[in-house]
Amino acid sequence: MDRNDVLNLKDPPNGAADQCVNAAIIAGFNFFGVLVGLGATGLLSDPKTALVAAVISAGFSFFGSLAAQRGLVQKPAPQPEAPK
Repeated sequence: MDRNDVLNLKDPPNGAADQCVNAAIIAGFNFFGVLVGLGATGLLSDPKTALVAAVISAGFSFFGSLAAQRGLVQKPAPQPEAPK
């Protein structure tokens, strides 16, 4: 079974629109996760700083998710086996 066929990573049914929706969902999860984490630890004293941190986290996850879905993230090169 091909992983890309199962996950629809490189060619989802609706193309780039599906990939953007998937990336937005992950970015939203990270955005609110950062806010919840800052609130739970008591570091939410300045809302502007918290929002900036959440937007940065969401941006990284949005574009990172798009890169992974489009196949732009390369797999590490295989390491040669040690002599026996």
